[in-house]
Amino acid sequence: QVQLVESGGGLVQAGDSLRLSCTASGGTFRRYAMGWFRQAPGKERTFVGHIGRGGRNIRYVDSVKGRFTISRDDDKKQVYLQMNNLKPEDTARYYCAADLNAILTTVEFSFDVWGQGTQVSVSS
Repeated sequence: QVQLVESGGGLVQAGDSLRLSCTASGGTFRRYAMGWFRQAPGKERTFVGHIGRGGRNIRYVDSVKGRFTISRDDDKKQVYLQMNNLKPEDTARYYCAADLNAILTTVEFSFDVWGQGTQVSVSS
């Protein structure tokens, strides 16, 4: 059974950087597409980006393009979200998710396994 654990969140100032990590256990990590989502207070969870098998087919939501970078290390069973030039509107709980069938969509229901999330707070 696949399990995901995120880490790396914290409280930062606008313009700072953070790197989130998501570590998988169980399953065959390299077969999965991985996604990052976020949920701001009082709002629905939304797509941030995803990465396909072998690090191909990376996609981002428009609001983070040029600032966020997704990467993966299949040997370590980890996926990363490098966040640069953070803005207060990036404040949210960030979740990683595994798409076991590597369908590569932006919708939540395509992702089968979720982590518990890590909080990112950006002050102005």
